[in-house]
Amino acid sequence: MVRRKREKKRRPPFSMPKGIVLLATPEGWRHSVLTVEGGMLCGHLADVPVNAGPAEARAAAAAMVVGLAHDFLEERVDVTWDPPREPGSWTAQVTVAATPPNTCG
Repeated sequence: MVRRKREKKRRPPFSMPKGIVLLATPEGWRHSVLTVEGGMLCGHLADVPVNAGPAEARAAAAAMVVGLAHDFLEERVDVTWDPPREPGSWTAQVTVAATPPNTCG
């Protein structure tokens, strides 16, 4: 009898995202992703042109977080943008998506 080697499930490099901060800067769009464990992932939206509008930058940031949650945490998440409080700055809340009802029948 041959035994299979147990694979350890590796811990993702970050915990569940809970928020996004998006900033317009002269160099381009910067983001910070806040996690439930108090961590922060920061960077810039490389695929978004410097002169892109806020809607395009928000869509790209949301897609990035949705993709990260899916690929690394195997979770579906929703991103909800808050109304802007000051020019050039946006925040969003990230929540686990509701599980769709079982349609098997």
